[in-house]
Amino acid sequence: MKHRLSLEHIEEASRIVDPVFLNTPQYNCESLSQVLGLELVVKVETLNPIRSFKGRGADYFISKVMERGDKRQIVCASAGNFGQAMAYACRKHQIPLIVYASTKANPLKIERMCKLGAEVRLHGEDFDAAKLEAKRFCSETGAWMVEDSKEVEISEGAGTLGLELLEYPQPLDAALIALGNGAMIAGMGRWIKAHRPQTQVVGVCAAGAPAMERSWRSGTFVQTNSISTIADGIGVRVPVPEALEDLKGIVDEVLLVEDDLTIEAMRLAHQHLGLVLEPSGAVGIAALLKSSPFQGKRVATVLCGGNLTPEQMECWL
Repeated sequence: MKHRLSLEHIEEASRIVDPVFLNTPQYNCESLSQVLGLELVVKVETLNPIRSFKGRGADYFISKVMERGDKRQIVCASAGNFGQAMAYACRKHQIPLIVYASTKANPLKIERMCKLGAEVRLHGEDFDAAKLEAKRFCSETGAWMVEDSKEVEISEGAGTLGLELLEYPQPLDAALIALGNGAMIAGMGRWIKAHRPQTQVVGVCAAGAPAMERSWRSGTFVQTNSISTIADGIGVRVPVPEALEDLKGIVDEVLLVEDDLTIEAMRLAHQHLGLVLEPSGAVGIAALLKSSPFQGKRVATVLCGGNLTPEQMECWL
């Protein structure tokens, strides 16, 4: 099957992405493994300047933009982490950036996008409403609407996670990966299935934002009228068609987790790992609290984001 994501580009990204985002810790958390009844390998993506994995894809994408010499105004939409990643990469290359975000977006993420030099415009009740407004602005002005998971280099940059994960000394039975727009699971899954097809690639969505799960399971484009979840980083209502295509032949299963399990997973990560995770960063652990097929197996999950406000920490942790 011909795939949009290039293995050669993923390998290239592993060499040229800003080293601050690469070669993150991955290890067996023994105490949490005992709680879950399996061997849990965690890959920690919160120990970088933006506290999320998104820096990998954004940095690779902007590096390729610079290589091509494209001078268009860049615009994106974000719940916060992708916007931070784009702002960080654009600042490094002195490229102006406009980010559209929801009026209900995490205020900490908004503040950090601004401090990284982005112009942040707030619009709509959720991420997809903000993205629609960003697209309208671009159609009127000719600016470049950069969509997470649509631009292939973003997914290829995220694929460096899979390259690193397979360097773990023992073979993995499964990798549980948060599924929002799909860049992380598409990139990781592309590398994993090419180099160790026996490893199950499992997406995890919030039960209150099931559009990607429904689309993957039905093989059709399914959008929802609203979302209801604390996991803003994976709160997708309108899937990206290109991303859905990228998941074909890559993803073995998609699971849904409720917010109460996600909060429990965040607390367990805090207790056993000493880490602050945002909800979307903890859904892989949440799925292991819910699902029994992984008992006794060696399972990896990416702790992909850790941006919480002080109020959220007090409430959830």
